[in-house]
Amino acid sequence: MKVKTGVSYSEVLSKPLKKAKKPTRPSFLLGTLIRVVSLPDLLATKFKYKKIGMEKLDKKEPCFILMNHSSFIDLKIANRLLYPRKYNIVTTSDGFIGKNWLMRNIGCIPTKKFVSDISLLKDMMYAVKRYNSSILMYPEASYSFDGTATPLPESLGRCIKMMELPVIMIKTEGAFTRDPLYNNLQLRRVDVSATMEYLLSPEDIKGMKTSEINSLLKDRFTFDNFLWQKESGIEIDESFRADSLNRVLYKCPNCLCEGETVGKGTTLTCNACGKVYEMLTDGSMKAKEGETEFSHIPDWYKWERECVKKEIEDGTYKLDIDVKICAMVDTDCIYDVGDGHLTHSREGFHLTGCDGELDYIQKPLASYSLYADYFWYKLGDIICIGNNDILYYCFPKGEGDIVAKTRLAAEELYKIVRSEKRSK
Repeated sequence: MKVKTGVSYSEVLSKPLKKAKKPTRPSFLLGTLIRVVSLPDLLATKFKYKKIGMEKLDKKEPCFILMNHSSFIDLKIANRLLYPRKYNIVTTSDGFIGKNWLMRNIGCIPTKKFVSDISLLKDMMYAVKRYNSSILMYPEASYSFDGTATPLPESLGRCIKMMELPVIMIKTEGAFTRDPLYNNLQLRRVDVSATMEYLLSPEDIKGMKTSEINSLLKDRFTFDNFLWQKESGIEIDESFRADSLNRVLYKCPNCLCEGETVGKGTTLTCNACGKVYEMLTDGSMKAKEGETEFSHIPDWYKWERECVKKEIEDGTYKLDIDVKICAMVDTDCIYDVGDGHLTHSREGFHLTGCDGELDYIQKPLASYSLYADYFWYKLGDIICIGNNDILYYCFPKGEGDIVAKTRLAAEELYKIVRSEKRSK
């Protein structure tokens, strides 16, 4: 990631807006190169796949491919399953920084995560009509924190209706278990597989309501990687398997303190009360002494979500932290614009800083989720907010894990405020 320092916030804002570019025809040569460089990882994971109903799709017929998002191996899997089919990939805009030419010629279409982007559908349809290209999208937009599905946008069903393309789904198993986001890119020895299925025909889509399509996709994008690991008898015996697990399990169910858990080696320890939990080789948790409140990590994470929801309903939820701020206005680089302060409450996000130049407010209904990430481009954990003109990457200062809680709060706030608005 290219980060430019020594540029003031006002200078970043004054940079001329660059004209949006149309998607590029995917390069067959680069697609072949990706296939070659992906081979070592796919061999290392003994990658296997199966196809269901794919005989319904003509080799040159464009389609809309939806894939669950687990780890960096996803693109390699997609290439293995789709090559030599032409396909453009919907990709987060910060992925273009410092490698704009490469990303565009691979066929990537930039978009901002969890920011309303009316040009995205136009760009996807342009690629379909101009190049007879398929479209690959990761509709969850973000990696899973706890190994279960993240929310899908309500606009997805409407998008599918408008595109009128066959819908294909690629679902992986083992990709998350091999490289969970919290674990600092430390790879485990796990086999990876995928299923590629013809999900909906254009005729099916015409006969369905948008809500029916969304309901079907929600069902198909339901998964639990920790449950899959246990039921499949997958043993993770790496000594680092619980490293940084505190990013996900930030709240102690024994003493209810937050930001005091530390994942190191094979254990998660609460520094507030001293309780220690071991992460077993089957992916479950077990207290060294006393009661094991949650043996299943997604259950622990779900409990944290319920705690956040209650704080919001009680009016006690509040994020109030100092942050380092990087801003993105183009794909040349991100700009380190200095320090600031970020709050999050019932009213939404409020970011101030840069010697008084920055004052940005984002309401709860701006997005159904939040772009939050761990070890982002190896720079640190982030909370990203913003709009189509500028994105703010906020790096929390100080100790304690707040990224997961903030994403949970953003999702719950959206649901609460939307429900209140609809009931009026």
